[in-house]
Amino acid sequence: MDSPSRVFTATLPAAARDETHQEVRAVNRQSPGNPEREVQVTGTAEVCRPADRVSVRVSVGNSKESVNEVTNSVSRRLEYILQSLRQHGMKDEDASVRRFLHREADLYHMDAEVVVTFSDFDKMERVCSVLLEKLDKSVCVGMPQFYHSEAFLSQMRRRACVSAVENAKQKASEVSRLLGQSLGPPLLVKEEETREWRNEDEEDGGKGQGAAPLSHFPRAPTITACSRVSVSFSLRDRNRKKL
Repeated sequence: MDSPSRVFTATLPAAARDETHQEVRAVNRQSPGNPEREVQVTGTAEVCRPADRVSVRVSVGNSKESVNEVTNSVSRRLEYILQSLRQHGMKDEDASVRRFLHREADLYHMDAEVVVTFSDFDKMERVCSVLLEKLDKSVCVGMPQFYHSEAFLSQMRRRACVSAVENAKQKASEVSRLLGQSLGPPLLVKEEETREWRNEDEEDGGKGQGAAPLSHFPRAPTITACSRVSVSFSLRDRNRKKL
């Protein structure tokens, strides 16, 4: 009976954003009349992506002596904002509108805000420029708020897991050739761990290296998704002669 053979090998994480770390074991599993050899691989991959969405808050307000006057004044500017969004290809579901009317002493005050969500950052800049140019001081355009949508985060997690399996298979294939074996089909694929974190340290990137970007302008954050998987493949002897 052949004794179990074990081979251990590992690669250090790369310095780039997409990182890989794999641990390989080649073992013999003995069963009556059916000895089975397999290679067990642990692989890790990281995927880093910037934010895919940005929201901007646009607000208008006014005060008049009558409800009709203040309502008409604010509604005209509000309609111009919504029309500008449509002209730039924005859909109604991309914006939410809120109005608030109240009275103080002899004046009626109305405030309205539009929160717009963009997936095109260049379009966001164009829309904000148009509103500020046309409405001037009668409109307030807030600072853009960048974030990752849930669908985008889910896609990142899947990509990290698939990359970890791909990296593990490549390493297992190289090890099997080194041992004079042929890599067989996978026997088990298991995701051991998944993590993600926001890269806050990038906010300070570039300091001390020439002119720094405007500190008051928000930068699109990045998030890293990491997946660690274990995969077992069967091994076949390439040099075994067929009877």
